[in-house]
Amino acid sequence: MAKILENLYKALGAGVVLALVVFFLVHRSFDPAFWSFFFRWLHVLSGILWIGLLWYFNFVQIPTMPKIPAELKPAIGKFIAPEALFWFRWSALATVVTGLVLSILNGYGHQAFAMQEGSRTIGIGMYLGLFMAANVWFIIWPNQKKALGIVPADDAAKAKAARVAMLGSRTNFMLSIPMLYCMVAQQNGGAW
Repeated sequence: MAKILENLYKALGAGVVLALVVFFLVHRSFDPAFWSFFFRWLHVLSGILWIGLLWYFNFVQIPTMPKIPAELKPAIGKFIAPEALFWFRWSALATVVTGLVLSILNGYGHQAFAMQEGSRTIGIGMYLGLFMAANVWFIIWPNQKKALGIVPADDAAKAKAARVAMLGSRTNFMLSIPMLYCMVAQQNGGAW
């Protein structure tokens, strides 16, 4: 068991296998209800990764970076941050794609985007999520590439890019709170 748990991808694979075991114990068909459930599950998994990393950046990495001695900062900038940002941006995309598929499978996609009564709450959540994902890909990531030295930039450009990326991340952190409210409220009768 330790061999599985020592390797991230083996542990991930074991988790998927266990989920499949549970699936075959509970479900007997691949009907439309299954696909709706399946994409909701994928949406929640990718959303947990995305928002979890967002909150990690805002609660841990951003406030801690000024306290880290200069000689240790390259470990964050060259190894930890690029890896975290890889998962951050791709989980944002996966969350959006699975959420859109879910809205289509459940028949509320058009109503939510049109902010129709009964789907406004999820519509607001969807618009917030889309804005946040665009922020990840078009503001945070391009600026982080400069700040981390992944793309060439002078020191002044790196400092400016780091600030823009931080403000973009903090914006997403702030928006994640009402976005999560909308997602939960819609599922619990809070549709208006």
